[in-house]
Amino acid sequence: MNSAKQDPHRVAVVAAGIVSPLGFGLTETLQSLRQARDCVTPVTVFPVDKTRCKTAGQIDDEQLLTKAQRCRRARRLHRASHMVITALAELLEDAPGFPPEIVIVGTTSGGMSFGENFYRTLGNGNGCSAALIANYPPQKQIVDAMEKFGMNVPAEVIANACASGTNAIGHAFNAIRAGRYQRILAGGYDALSELVFVGFDSLQAATPEKCRPFDSNRSGMVLGEGAALFALEELESARSRGAEILGEIIGYGISTDNHHLTQPNPDGSGPRRAMEQALAQAKLTPDQVGYINAHGTATILNDSAEGKAIMELFGDVPVSSTKSMMGHSLGAAGAIEAAVTLLALQYQFLPPNINFRESDLSLNVVANEAHEAQFNCAVSNSFGFGGTNATIVFRKFAR
Repeated sequence: MNSAKQDPHRVAVVAAGIVSPLGFGLTETLQSLRQARDCVTPVTVFPVDKTRCKTAGQIDDEQLLTKAQRCRRARRLHRASHMVITALAELLEDAPGFPPEIVIVGTTSGGMSFGENFYRTLGNGNGCSAALIANYPPQKQIVDAMEKFGMNVPAEVIANACASGTNAIGHAFNAIRAGRYQRILAGGYDALSELVFVGFDSLQAATPEKCRPFDSNRSGMVLGEGAALFALEELESARSRGAEILGEIIGYGISTDNHHLTQPNPDGSGPRRAMEQALAQAKLTPDQVGYINAHGTATILNDSAEGKAIMELFGDVPVSSTKSMMGHSLGAAGAIEAAVTLLALQYQFLPPNINFRESDLSLNVVANEAHEAQFNCAVSNSFGFGGTNATIVFRKFAR
């Protein structure tokens, strides 16, 4: 019997789809990143007259519904369902021969706005619509998208605060790497919810000003929304069927610091452990990483803890938080920012951290404008409430 340990399988990204405040699809997203567009706008989807923060990164409903093809059934679906359908449509257009064996996605709010409406109807004595109940479960949005495109495979939902999207991609990566699957559809989605928006405003974590990650005058985050999905495939399987390979995932790290319900440990130990694990699995040293897409929420505590971890581990590596351009989409953030990181590697540029003036941290911030650069590996970070930390490492695919 051959007892030699089998080498881990390599994991390729063969297609991706995205919708976010930066645009519909990878091409529009790339253009917004290169142009350093500020896509945070006044909130229109619910009233904000009684909140401090009045802005968010939003997706235009008219364009979203047009992309989703208007029909009676489509009008009944949650906005998040339309986002997932739009992202999946782009992915399948680029990879029509990709049949996933399982779907793994991250989310937090899911159909939370349907939950709000459901409880409001209980109080007015008018009964409630079955659609409110049917659309409430967080898995409903990915199920809607699977039904739209005739997929009949298991779906796994990961809800782990703001690390959810990165956890979903990392979990899928590990499953293929270990040989349990050859093809997985992975990503994340979340839509703006009034309950969540008001909650962050009540915590005074949201800012009435511009979102300024890593800036010494940062005053808080703004929320966003969107969806991003990735077709992940074992590399030799992808090569054998002639699939286009956009890049590789080579490392994934997770940690939980359990310091506080909403505040990270100020010593940065949780984020650092996640990044160290991801580098170790990728067999990289910190100096081999050419760019970090930071979690960078623009809150005082998150930025200082993450900044400390990055400075100690990586030193002068270029860093940016693209939340400055599109807001924080919670469970979808890790997936959307993974797509940004992949585009940065593909097109060899550093995405900008806009609204930046000066920092109280010794970070090499990609300030206000995109820059051309040559690098082979990049890191994407996601950190959430409860001290949940996740990091993935991408490598430029060498053909």
